[in-house]
Amino acid sequence: MQWNADLYTEKHAFVFQYGAGLIDVLNPQPGELILDLGCGSGELTQQLANRGATVIGLDASASMLDKARQQFPELDFQLADATRFEVPQRFDAIFSNATLHWITDYEAVIRQMHQHLKPGGRLVAEFGGKGNVQQITDEVVRQLRLRGYDRTVSWWYFPSVGEYATALEKHGFRVQLAQHYDRDTLLDDPENGLTDWIEQFGPNFFEGVSTADRADILEATKATLKPVLFRDGRWYADYKRLGVVAIR
Repeated sequence: MQWNADLYTEKHAFVFQYGAGLIDVLNPQPGELILDLGCGSGELTQQLANRGATVIGLDASASMLDKARQQFPELDFQLADATRFEVPQRFDAIFSNATLHWITDYEAVIRQMHQHLKPGGRLVAEFGGKGNVQQITDEVVRQLRLRGYDRTVSWWYFPSVGEYATALEKHGFRVQLAQHYDRDTLLDDPENGLTDWIEQFGPNFFEGVSTADRADILEATKATLKPVLFRDGRWYADYKRLGVVAIR
């Protein structure tokens, strides 16, 4: 996934805006050492630091980290793969917003999170759950197949409550909360919000797809989904989220 950090912060700020409420769930305390796993452009890392915690922001995207360092130069941001990262510190808490659904090797990242928490340390995360953006993805795939492109969505991991809680327990976590909920999400642009979302978060759909077909697929998807995802003059994405709180 190649991220356009400027476009992300300009048109998809809802990602970190929704994550602000997750900070209250974490309830960071002054002096705690916290890992922001998948920190992106750093807005939530800064909010964690504003609560008095010492925070390390970790992300696999160099462009996102460049944006984070530009915006928050006083914070510690590090480039690393969440399935293999190694830092010397052990953390009081790990915070992760809208990241874990990008990591299909979910057991590897769970092992890493467990390894990097202090005994009694807590994990607070929110990410895409079972059925997340399914109306969008099903329609894009249908339009691709109508034009002869065989595409299966394999780059996201949207688990059920039972699946993810079981995986956490398997690797030594004690799950305190696992909740699946609908959260239809308002998109920024009243006219092109849906196509902007697909182009930002779903470029993998269009590998090997001609420019003309790509434009046709986006327009056809927009026309088909308008009766269900366009309301009161605005586009919404059919988000389903999974929130978890667990203790090492």
